[in-house]
Amino acid sequence: MRIEETAIPGVLVVTPELLPDERGRFYEQMRADKLEAVLGEPFVPRQISYSVSARNTLRGIHTVAIPPGQAKYVTCVRGALRDIVVDLRVGSPAFGKHHVTTLDADSGRSLHIPEGVGHGFLTLTDDACICYVMSTVYAPGTQIDIDPLDAALDLPWGFTEPPLMSPKDTSARSLAETVAAGVLPTWRGAGS
Repeated sequence: MRIEETAIPGVLVVTPELLPDERGRFYEQMRADKLEAVLGEPFVPRQISYSVSARNTLRGIHTVAIPPGQAKYVTCVRGALRDIVVDLRVGSPAFGKHHVTTLDADSGRSLHIPEGVGHGFLTLTDDACICYVMSTVYAPGTQIDIDPLDAALDLPWGFTEPPLMSPKDTSARSLAETVAAGVLPTWRGAGS
């Protein structure tokens, strides 16, 4: 597998080596040893979740307060989606910056998203399914939601008609309002 660092510290794009034969194909979706060698710290899965969405569904931008914090390893296991991460760690050299990756079942590409980095996606196909491998279990009341359509973030979603969104996401605060509320995590250095 190929692991590429992005301009956002700790955000990694992981592309597996696909091994095709007459039966189909095989690939390693995640190797903790290889991921941890790049991260310099352990990634221990504590919860695995899935979401299935219709085409043109926009979910996010979401992160989790620290504590408890939550790193994620996300993979599109059916269909395709445009995945966007935003650095929400106050004081980070990439604070407020974003990275875009197309995740699709054909490539097997994944993203590692460290604690404090927000995550969202727009589905490009019907019945798109994303798998989240998370470092902590769900803790009610710790999720931080940022308006994915915040003009100050100017995220390149690329939709041509209004996306399907949950009431929670349509009513989420802007990045500036969230900063003012004092709930975002603080940058702790490279890979944090």
